[in-house]
Amino acid sequence: MQVLWKLNKAFLRDIVESMPLPKPHQNTVATLLKILIEKEFVAVTVLGRQHEYYTLLSKEEYSKRTMKQMVKGYFEGSFSNVVSFMVKENNISIEELENLLQQIKKQQTPRK
Repeated sequence: MQVLWKLNKAFLRDIVESMPLPKPHQNTVATLLKILIEKEFVAVTVLGRQHEYYTLLSKEEYSKRTMKQMVKGYFEGSFSNVVSFMVKENNISIEELENLLQQIKKQQTPRK
């Protein structure tokens, strides 16, 4: 998805060429593209014998969907459980937690 967001539209060979080293085999990338098409994250335009791929979701929408799925599947649907897990694993600092709290406070609108 990262490569497609960068390229906007691309053929398989362009996608493979744009990937970092060590580059995956073309068949591996084609399989991943097929899965992304089935999940409706990517679409394809057939131009003769060529297939041009493009994303159907912005990076933000993709991130939102995948994060919600991860939280639902691994953390009982609770973002609080995600933060607790990160604290236990020392993946988040007190300063980062304080910054998150400030962001939450800024986004909340006063209720009437």
